[in-house]
Amino acid sequence: MAQVPPPFPATRLRRLRRNPALRALVRETALTPADLIWPVFVCEGRAERAPIASMPGVARLSIDLLVEAVRDAAGLGIPAICLFPYTDPALKSDLCEEAWNPDNLSNRATRAIKDAVPQIAVMTDVALDPYNAAGHDGIVRDGTIVNDESVEALVRMALAQADAGADILGPSDMMDGRIGAIRTALEAAGHPDTAILSYAAKYASGFYGPFRDAVGASGALKGDKKTYQMDPANSDEALRLVARDLAEGADMVMVKPGMPYLDICRRVSDAFAVPTYAYQVSGEYAMLSAAFDNGWLARDTVMMESLLAFKRAGCDGILTYFAPDAARVLNG
Repeated sequence: MAQVPPPFPATRLRRLRRNPALRALVRETALTPADLIWPVFVCEGRAERAPIASMPGVARLSIDLLVEAVRDAAGLGIPAICLFPYTDPALKSDLCEEAWNPDNLSNRATRAIKDAVPQIAVMTDVALDPYNAAGHDGIVRDGTIVNDESVEALVRMALAQADAGADILGPSDMMDGRIGAIRTALEAAGHPDTAILSYAAKYASGFYGPFRDAVGASGALKGDKKTYQMDPANSDEALRLVARDLAEGADMVMVKPGMPYLDICRRVSDAFAVPTYAYQVSGEYAMLSAAFDNGWLARDTVMMESLLAFKRAGCDGILTYFAPDAARVLNG
């Protein structure tokens, strides 16, 4: 229990806020570039930059431009990027076969980044929605997202990504049993050191809309994802999901979205004391960016305050589209 301070004037809490030096001495939470993972979008082509209208300042980049952007991010001290492909609609199918093509866009981008910027960690997305004609994270049969068949496909996808050189796999699909199946397959295939950052507590949120625009899944999506992503009303369930994924072999866990679920971040961090991340998702980014662009909020101040909130809530790091801008502010 916190100690009750002596009464005023023996205690003047403003004493330690009086100047920047005193505030720095007693600051409880720190944010550095090493806390940031930068989500990036890759597209086909060369010298191709396709701005995403619903995410001001964010663009899909062809592999050549993406490599240069990742090189810059590494120079800023950002330790990892998270890769999301914009898949040609002609390659999407009901069975999502392109997901485990060793030469698909994501795997080619992974190899190019690891060849050019080996010091940065590449995290990949393990979910079928970029490759699914129905826009879902799992295979659809007669209107139902089937679990076990989807897990088999996700395992194939994960192995292809590990073969391409991914350092971290990010299963974001929320199918039951996929962490255990992926971990077992990685061990058997000679990838014992490939890390898994599980999207363990991923909610069926309305904040994902701009991301679906970015990966080309918005028009394809039929129905919603409420049968496999979490109910936003639930909190205890998140702890059960995290416990399960850790027991199945996840090395790190994530809460998604971020700011609307800071209470979940705190509960997960307190309960498990494992590396815990939050994803400041596309809707959060778009919302703040719109306010910045309209002059309603001070960009750097609010950007940094929003990221610091995740650290204060117990997160070890944040996936954020603000990563390069935040790193520049932190680097002065």
